[in-house]
Amino acid sequence: MPDVNDTKFQSAVLILTGIPGLEDVRVWISILFCLMYVISILGNSFILFIIKTDPTLHEPMYIFLSMLAFADLGLSLSTMPTTLGIYLFHSREISHDACFAQVFFIHSLALIESSVLLSMAFDRFVAICNPLRYASILTHQKIAKMGLVCLLRGVVLIFPLPILLKQHRYCKDSILSNSYCLHQEVMTMACSDFRVNIIYGFFLTVSSQVLDLLLILLSYVMIFKSVLRIACHAKRLKALNTCVSHVCVVLLFYTPEIALAVIYRFVKNSSPILPIVLGNIYILIPPMMNPIVYSVKIQAIRVRIIRVFVK
Repeated sequence: MPDVNDTKFQSAVLILTGIPGLEDVRVWISILFCLMYVISILGNSFILFIIKTDPTLHEPMYIFLSMLAFADLGLSLSTMPTTLGIYLFHSREISHDACFAQVFFIHSLALIESSVLLSMAFDRFVAICNPLRYASILTHQKIAKMGLVCLLRGVVLIFPLPILLKQHRYCKDSILSNSYCLHQEVMTMACSDFRVNIIYGFFLTVSSQVLDLLLILLSYVMIFKSVLRIACHAKRLKALNTCVSHVCVVLLFYTPEIALAVIYRFVKNSSPILPIVLGNIYILIPPMMNPIVYSVKIQAIRVRIIRVFVK
């Protein structure tokens, strides 16, 4: 009897979903998603290439930017196979092991990106509030340690998620509402008690993204206080202008995530298509827009890009 039950559990698969109601325009959606992935992969790869090949850009702000580009590149590559598989080949089934692996990569890379954004906020805080000690505080050795902490934090905190999901029984084919696997949805597909997942997921959210966002907000409160003490209006604007690109990236990353959390927890009668659209925005838009934002707002990056194409 146990063998029969195990076979039944193993035969269950997870079914990924595109955007419901738009099956007739699936080809156009696939073209749009392909374009977004191409822009994301090429844009972040180009940022990495420029920073690596130009020694004048081996400064703290640009090193943190290269870390962000790595995280965005990984996030795009981790969701691209299943998303494009649905829209290009109508391939909706995914095995549990593949789904659990995708859960690990998506959530760990998102947490790494959140950690990098916090590090970039610290960089802006030191540059504006303590500029004379900027070079001594943010040395290459300390930046390397911060990058290692971001990586280890993402891997260590997220590593239990696929292990917890693996412990459950999945006794039927389950339909997910997105074109990729997220922990908060996959755990609800289990036939066994998943309260441990809920508790750990809540702890993870509070101790990572929520904490990071609060610390980022705190850093900008201190930055604004420091800027207001600058007597010259032109210097105040110049100081704030160095933060614009980072603020835009923070808003791109956290806004859809907060909106999704509010919808899942507090809005019971929302349209089923709304979380799907927000989920796609959360996964696709930041990796695509981040290199564009930094290319437009940071003159040093913009000049190097122009120089590459002018040649």
